[in-house]
Amino acid sequence: MKTSDFFYELPQELIAQTPVEPRDSSRLMILDKENGSIEHKIFRDLTDYLNEGDCLILNDTRVIPARIYGVKKETGAVVEFLLLKQRENNVWECLCKPGKRAKEGTSFTFGEGLVDCDVLDITEDGNRIIRFNCDSKEIYNILDKIGKMPLPPYITEELKNGERYQTVYSRELGSAAAPTAGLHFTKEMLKKIEDMGVKIGYVTLHVGLGTFRPVKVDDVTKHKMHSEHYQLSAETAALINETKKNGKRVISVGTTSTRTLESVATKYGCIKEDEDDTSIFIYPGYEFKCVDALITNFHLPESTLIMLVSAFAGYDNVMKAYKTAVEERYRFFSFGDAMMIE
Repeated sequence: MKTSDFFYELPQELIAQTPVEPRDSSRLMILDKENGSIEHKIFRDLTDYLNEGDCLILNDTRVIPARIYGVKKETGAVVEFLLLKQRENNVWECLCKPGKRAKEGTSFTFGEGLVDCDVLDITEDGNRIIRFNCDSKEIYNILDKIGKMPLPPYITEELKNGERYQTVYSRELGSAAAPTAGLHFTKEMLKKIEDMGVKIGYVTLHVGLGTFRPVKVDDVTKHKMHSEHYQLSAETAALINETKKNGKRVISVGTTSTRTLESVATKYGCIKEDEDDTSIFIYPGYEFKCVDALITNFHLPESTLIMLVSAFAGYDNVMKAYKTAVEERYRFFSFGDAMMIE
């Protein structure tokens, strides 16, 4: 398949700039992947489509305030650093803008001397490897003081409440972007779901900005996927296996939860406790091994995310659903509306 096959026309005004209040009042499209039928609902109506014994799998990663501004010690020039991934201890991979000011061997200071860093290396794709001169755990406290929430570039309005770019169940620090399908849930809605007899399990996948990187090759199969770190606990593995054994559905909330579950299932041929990095790339032709239903947002044209959704629901179904979403004036991307595919 060609990357251009996943293009669709999207009016600029449909890109959501702010989250809706309350969280569960966003719109919800229900897509039947077997017959392509579409229903239009509100997100809180999701409970009508869940059954006792099903399980929801949520990604409990928490976004760090990863955008920081450093002053170059030699010249006083200001450079934007976007922390992508903690490599080890106090060593991080990051994006720098402008990159030409962050050459190997240069040093920067942040927060008027609160912390310094050295640029150790430059990766093949232009990212910087930096080392902070502080304890690896202390950096999170420092980021709370000097960092900003790393909203995607298509969101131009300032976010007044940083917690609106976190899920209500976020707890494991480490992401450069939110697992946005989970932003629609409230604590009250999750309790209602549990009271219905639907089990809830958690995985952790730290979302990198590679999620938003455009596919730059014509042939989809030639795209090199970014790597992200995940963890699937023994408890969650047991929940999934019990659900499958009982003939009930594993419902993945978001593409990040999906990539975690399918990575483990592909690696072992089953679901079990695991922690690893994954660069799994799911596009049409992929056979799903774990996920039975998917809750997701509406994704960028020609992105790896719309390819994953097309693999799950069928290419024709998804392109029709997106065309319908545009016609019905759904809100798109991170702060936009949701879709459930069953």
